[in-house]
Amino acid sequence: MATRTAPFSGFEFLIAWRYLRARRAEGGVSVMTWISLIGIMLGVAALIITLAVRAGFRAEFVDTILGSNAHVTVYSAPMEVAPETGIFSSLMPDYDARAARLAQVPGVTRAAPLIRGQVMATMNDRSNVAEVYGISYENLMTVPRVAHSTQIDGEIESFGRGIAMGSELARELGVSAGDTVKLISPNGVKTPFGVSPRVNAYTVVYIFTAGRWDIDRTRIYMPFAEAQSFFNREGGADEIEVMVKDPEHVDDLTPQLIAAGGAGTMLWSWRDASGAFLRALTMEDNVMFVILSVLVLIATMNITSGLIMLVKNKGRDIGILRTMGLTEGSVMRVFFLCGAFTGTIGTALGVGLGVLFALNISHVMEAVNWVSGGGAWDPSIRGIYELPAKLLPWDVAKAVLLALGLSFVVTIFPARRAARLNPVEALRYE
Repeated sequence: MATRTAPFSGFEFLIAWRYLRARRAEGGVSVMTWISLIGIMLGVAALIITLAVRAGFRAEFVDTILGSNAHVTVYSAPMEVAPETGIFSSLMPDYDARAARLAQVPGVTRAAPLIRGQVMATMNDRSNVAEVYGISYENLMTVPRVAHSTQIDGEIESFGRGIAMGSELARELGVSAGDTVKLISPNGVKTPFGVSPRVNAYTVVYIFTAGRWDIDRTRIYMPFAEAQSFFNREGGADEIEVMVKDPEHVDDLTPQLIAAGGAGTMLWSWRDASGAFLRALTMEDNVMFVILSVLVLIATMNITSGLIMLVKNKGRDIGILRTMGLTEGSVMRVFFLCGAFTGTIGTALGVGLGVLFALNISHVMEAVNWVSGGGAWDPSIRGIYELPAKLLPWDVAKAVLLALGLSFVVTIFPARRAARLNPVEALRYE
């Protein structure tokens, strides 16, 4: 009578490892084992790389939004008639008092009055449309992606004597720090014959790179008082830019901000502006995970075919082991371990390859650009200047759990088949 053995005893690991290492001449299936192992490795690596790139892209995209734009924009509904035009105006005459009240809301770090307007920026024979932000020097210094830009030209301390400009806009106009550009606003001086465009020349004292192509291509910062004069906003502000400690939960502050803003206050948060895009990214992440999970499943199915061949080739050995006293459970565990070894080793190699690739994504993109002749990553399409990657422990854990889980599951069927092999039938023709 067969004696019972402790599950996953040392001899079971030894037999399984010898079967995996066996050459085909000895009845092994080492080629199939290598195919399975490489397939799992590539599938896990692809899953980790994709998840890291998607997480990095989202993190970089959100960081450029929060680092150069208002977390919440506070503005007024058009309620009062402007005397100079006779039409409703949303200009805030009490912007200082409103900003002070908004700054007192718990969780708010800054509330800055802004003037906003569109202009045509020209230098020599070049021109481009730009969006001007009128802001004080003190408040500009609290905009991280502008005040602490990694690529700058000029000195931000000279902001009171000129304007600051995005690097892509400066490149298109051929502007360097110290050059003078003309800004043309269609809403200029009012004359008996109509409104005459206003044209002023300003010295560019600071050129910044915010990290977002659309911002760097269109944005100009102008001293607040000068912007009031240039856009005919004397005594008022268009909106108030509010920054908060926890931008991810900015919607929780909506009631307090509306109460502090007073009658007619309206809000527009960064989630309102970019929420649809972020939701699309989340949906794409889920779809990509499902697609790559199918690839990992296909790779693990090679384990099944390899084990079926192994069971067929090792029928005589199984019969001998059964007659020596191995139970069905021991035989099943031996072949289960054969598949588990392949899945575990392939997963470990895939994690190493995926992590190495993700940590060196910039060097990989440099190589791709060199091979393709440049232009592999177009910031005008992607919005940011380089392909980012951010390794998250949970993403790596998901890839590992998926690969190991599938590897273990697909191993059960051929292992059960080996355990149920009749030793008499296996040895009949030996």
